[in-house]
Amino acid sequence: MTENSSYTLLEVHDLKKHFPITGGVFSRVVGHVRAVDGVSFSVKRGETLALVGESGCGKTTTGRVIARLYRPTQGQILFRPGGADAPMIDLARLNNQELRPLRQHMQMIFQDPYSSLNPRKTILEIIGEPLKLNQVAKGRELEERVVDLMKLVGLRPEYITRYPNAFSGGQRQRIGVARALALNPGLIIADEPVSALDVSVQAQILNLLKRLQQELNLTYVFISHDLSVVKHISNRVAVMYVGKIVELSPVRKLYAQPLHPYTEALLSAVHTTDPKTRDSKKRIVLQGDVPDPANPPSGCYFHPRCQYAKDICKHDTPPLREVRPGQFAACHFAEDLNLAGVAVQHQPA
Repeated sequence: MTENSSYTLLEVHDLKKHFPITGGVFSRVVGHVRAVDGVSFSVKRGETLALVGESGCGKTTTGRVIARLYRPTQGQILFRPGGADAPMIDLARLNNQELRPLRQHMQMIFQDPYSSLNPRKTILEIIGEPLKLNQVAKGRELEERVVDLMKLVGLRPEYITRYPNAFSGGQRQRIGVARALALNPGLIIADEPVSALDVSVQAQILNLLKRLQQELNLTYVFISHDLSVVKHISNRVAVMYVGKIVELSPVRKLYAQPLHPYTEALLSAVHTTDPKTRDSKKRIVLQGDVPDPANPPSGCYFHPRCQYAKDICKHDTPPLREVRPGQFAACHFAEDLNLAGVAVQHQPA
């Protein structure tokens, strides 16, 4: 990350997304699914923040609310698309028409490279669509821009007239990356971009994303259920559980010294090549499933599955607080617990 890119690009304050539950003859609202329930964080230009957690924790909904694919129920999404000296714009307050000129600065890479590409369109049409819709380029100029984007992500330009079914999963995801880069965005929200790919192909896409970040000074919000995936691409990691962030920390510190029992359980599943830790490492198997966000437990949402829980955990909700410099955790006993981590090598600074 260069010095002039260290300004805050994105700030999220008390973000909530509650989906109504309807029932009865008149389809009255009888409750809400609290998919995102008070999330706050910031991301600097050129940084990668990972949102991690089990399925149903709210990480994908958080990404889609930030991208304004969903309208937030509450909170602020402050975005600075115009550079370090530009004012921040609250995306949460804007309507679709007001959002349109800002969407080119924030793009998404989706999880499934098979369903996210229109099978009836050529690669030229798919990658060129954002350029065409935003009236950035057309005709020969558009085709040249698509060729440049294909080269940038490692695709051969002669494939430009082919359809998605002619490509492998990894190639299709490269097409998705090229489409996301078409308008030169500053922020990319990557929603499980490698989870549908083979392990060997995952590494190729992750390396591609890291290279593109360095070359184009991109900022990533990287969503994943797997801490093994994010450890080499992230600067900081936010661990989510039932719509809330339970831990937020620089990647090295989070992996070495987790502060929340849920993070410790996720880390116990991370594969390590270090024989000293591999042989002594014990997998923590959490009992039960992620609670229903429409009817979460009282107190700490994690207490029914936590081996360290005490009576206070059943009644009092722990706030997300700074336990160590730069390390935040929502646990009553974060200072007292000595939780097991894993070694991380070659991680970002």
